[in-house]
Amino acid sequence: MKEKDIKNRYKMIVDHLNEKTRRLWCANESIAIGRGGISLIAKATGISRTTITEGEKELKGKKETTTVERVRRLGGGRKRIIDKDQAFKKDLEQLVEPATRGDPERPLKWTSKSLRKLAKELNQDNKRGSYNIVAQALKELGYSLQSNRKTKEGGNHPDRNAQFEFINEKTKQFLLEGTPVISVDSKKKENLGELKNNGKEYAPKGNPVEVEVYDFPNKELGKVVPYGVYEILRNKGWVNVGISADTAQFAVESIRRWWHKMGKKAYPKTKSLYINADGGGSNGHRPRLWKSELQKLATELKIEIHVSHFPPGTSKWNKIEHRMFSFISKNWRGKPLLDRATVVKLISNTTTEKGLAIKACLDKNKYMKKIKISDEDFAKINIKPDKFHGEWNYVIYPKL
Repeated sequence: MKEKDIKNRYKMIVDHLNEKTRRLWCANESIAIGRGGISLIAKATGISRTTITEGEKELKGKKETTTVERVRRLGGGRKRIIDKDQAFKKDLEQLVEPATRGDPERPLKWTSKSLRKLAKELNQDNKRGSYNIVAQALKELGYSLQSNRKTKEGGNHPDRNAQFEFINEKTKQFLLEGTPVISVDSKKKENLGELKNNGKEYAPKGNPVEVEVYDFPNKELGKVVPYGVYEILRNKGWVNVGISADTAQFAVESIRRWWHKMGKKAYPKTKSLYINADGGGSNGHRPRLWKSELQKLATELKIEIHVSHFPPGTSKWNKIEHRMFSFISKNWRGKPLLDRATVVKLISNTTTEKGLAIKACLDKNKYMKKIKISDEDFAKINIKPDKFHGEWNYVIYPKL
């Protein structure tokens, strides 16, 4: 069989072939020729010898072929940009994170930034991928496209988004410098005892854990209030389980305990600490006691304490919510919180596939409510408000 004849037959049919049928056509011709067929077909069609060999294996049943619907076998073709560029997903999530919305109790998230804007930012220095590639990566990271929907998140402050960007930029700056950045907040109070805890877990069929019919608080066991410290850089958490009131003193004591148990060892030479906190509650931007207690901590540790608060009504954006508290809730769902020891144990046993590790301890101190800080005492706090919303962003310096 002449090479010219093969060329002519191939030209007549090639426009009607896809990748799979082209491979099999060449393999079939090669088998018909016999010895030397692979070389002759490769020369006449320009198809590589390897491709023709693979086609022969498929026709002879020595290799699994693709389904009718597929052109390539799974894994065939060039590697995706997402797989070749190891930093692609990480860089994309950093761009999306300040604008990420969603329920922290669920893994699904969505973003308010458009695919084209994200692709444009990713491609600033060099071409890394189209908006279609961005869409694929977001889907694999757990994001989804959502239509407009009204969501009530409290007062919509005009500088709300600007504050998110401020926190994000300062966090990146501090992390690059090796300065500890922590996200703090208190979880809701939990009643102790044989009370129903929402959620399900596997148990022998027909043998559920029995709990009280009514969820009345047990006065003997009382309640607990977990206060968390989430360390962003190392993905580590600390929870101080209080048995008293959720006050500013309790909040700062929780940070103090985190520092002595975990922070000091991880950051022995640091001169600063950056705290991200909600806008309200015991660690809100209004309570004077919060700033007064931070002053004591800054002087005690001899470090500058930088603080940024999230705008009102945006507590779910705090990283501790969706990176730590949500997993604690999942870990103890369906389990009655029988006593204090059970709470500490369940929190300490919370882990994730991304390496989250949490330590917890019981805080038996009693914290008084309604402690007032006078104007005179408040004026003694060595605090410097930032030029951008000083009520939300400030630094407390240690006293000499």
